[in-house]
Amino acid sequence: MVCENLFTLLIIFSVALITYNVIISANAPLKQDFPGPGKSSSLRLFSVDPIIKMPVDRLKANYKKRLFHTAVTASDSVYNTWQCRVMYYWFKKFKDGPNSEMGGFTRILHSGKPDRFMDEIPTFVAQPLPAGMDQGYIVLNRPWAFVQWLQEADIKEDYILMAEPDHIIVKPIPNLSRDGLGAAFPFFYIEPKKFETILRRFFPVNKGPITNIDPIGNSPVIIDKASLRKIAPMWMNVSLAMKKDPEADKAFGWVLEMYAYAVASALHDVGNILYKDFMIQPPWDKEVGNKFIIHYTYGCDFDMKGKPMYGKFGEWRFDKRSYDQTWPPRNLPLPPAGVPESVVTLVKMVNEATANIPNWGI
Repeated sequence: MVCENLFTLLIIFSVALITYNVIISANAPLKQDFPGPGKSSSLRLFSVDPIIKMPVDRLKANYKKRLFHTAVTASDSVYNTWQCRVMYYWFKKFKDGPNSEMGGFTRILHSGKPDRFMDEIPTFVAQPLPAGMDQGYIVLNRPWAFVQWLQEADIKEDYILMAEPDHIIVKPIPNLSRDGLGAAFPFFYIEPKKFETILRRFFPVNKGPITNIDPIGNSPVIIDKASLRKIAPMWMNVSLAMKKDPEADKAFGWVLEMYAYAVASALHDVGNILYKDFMIQPPWDKEVGNKFIIHYTYGCDFDMKGKPMYGKFGEWRFDKRSYDQTWPPRNLPLPPAGVPESVVTLVKMVNEATANIPNWGI
């Protein structure tokens, strides 16, 4: 019965998608500067740190923690699985630390069937999209998996952190969202102004200036559960619609689903605090500083003198893609002297996790 209901829901969404594309076909360019202070209700917070008073708030006797649930979507591939195991190890280490508002954790497994790590990592099994619907873009399963989880799971917390397998938490995370706004990391390569003509097919003029679309993806984002329940179906619909649009598909490529989330959020008038200190991305970001997450999406390649070897396989390297079919070994070699602190910290944290996770690589 549950499966029948889910596929009925999918059909309803597909019909809504077609209707949606017809309705929002307007295309009217608007003048806009690069996202920054004063450009929209959410972006006005770009140069302000609204989190600065939070530690003081927590000293008040009547302060009540606003717990958030961490959710990570993943397939059952070796590649996603080892990353999830490392991610969950560090989640547990910092969950109850000072200033933490980290609540529960769920791996949303969109392979459609349980795997052998269900007892190690709290997991919700979601159904993948019907065969062929993702058109070879597996990330389209992410919004569909969130739709299922939000409808079926008993989520105790009022807020949700959407994270990814290749995130490593480096310190306890407070609830960075405030005053009805989500908290999101701004990505330099999400550029609503640049693609305004295309985006107007999905974000009509009557919804306001293109600056209402924040330069974000769905992750990392902390958002209240009620808002995410509204956004998720639209996120899925817009993702599918963009993938079916040849021009949008070509323009957005692998980050198409990120644009779709940003559009869906704006369509529901959910703004975001653009919190640059949410995470770092080595090797471009060189220090951990006061960040909360290391996102190891880029390869780290250096020579043995610690100099970067951009665009080449380094004499020393760490790249998650080296382990797309096999488990990374325990005790990876540390970087040579001179490599940025962020890269050194990343490798040390992967090594600590793999050293302590039982049955690693089996």
